[in-house]
Amino acid sequence: MIRLGVNVDHIATVRQARRGRQPDPIEAAVACERAGAQSIVCHLREDRRHMQEQDVRRLKRTVRTRFNLEMSIAPSIVKVALAVRPDQVTLVPERRQELTTEGGLDAIRLRRRLEPLIRAFHRSKIGVSLFLDPSLRQLNAAQGLGAGIVELHTGRYANAQTAPVRRRELEWLGRAAAHGRGLGLAIAAGHGLDYENIREMIGIRDIEEVNIGFSIITRALTVGLERAVQEMLAALQPQQHHVINAA
Repeated sequence: MIRLGVNVDHIATVRQARRGRQPDPIEAAVACERAGAQSIVCHLREDRRHMQEQDVRRLKRTVRTRFNLEMSIAPSIVKVALAVRPDQVTLVPERRQELTTEGGLDAIRLRRRLEPLIRAFHRSKIGVSLFLDPSLRQLNAAQGLGAGIVELHTGRYANAQTAPVRRRELEWLGRAAAHGRGLGLAIAAGHGLDYENIREMIGIRDIEEVNIGFSIITRALTVGLERAVQEMLAALQPQQHHVINAA
């Protein structure tokens, strides 16, 4: 079964609306693990719009599954990550004015900056994932850089307005996932995934993990966080879904 990583950023978004202590993203992470999540994800942004450095340090102490820190390659954020030493970092592009991450990292253009960072993370025994658009050239670059994991950006699939476009994007994700696995990369996926669109996507046999935040947190407002996580885990069950053969 595909593993589920739950992003708890938007618990902190609500907290930061009042600059208080509640709701606590660390308590949320514990609830997600209790419900069966296989990893906890958070994004420490330069603008600190939701997660704070102290949250990252507390998550490192608290998470019992796997702690995946999403981050830009800004030197100040890299310094925090190397000090905290999460189990994994996922390197993403970041723009101050964006509402959420809008696309994949350009591993080709940023090669010279990424190479020493990836070596530094590996020296600290931190796994490295690159958040990429489903481009075969980008996947080739990731493998050449020594990143062991890629997370495919699923935004174009999730935002597709018609069935033909959604199917085309799904097939392209399948080809990219198969290509990445062929290069020896572990394949994750995320961005814009929810309880409905996940059902087709999990038929892609080469995807090992999905990382989902917003849809789970919004569902939790109605049914509670543990049940929201359990419902997503149920949606990830493969037996009811068509398997996509990317060959």
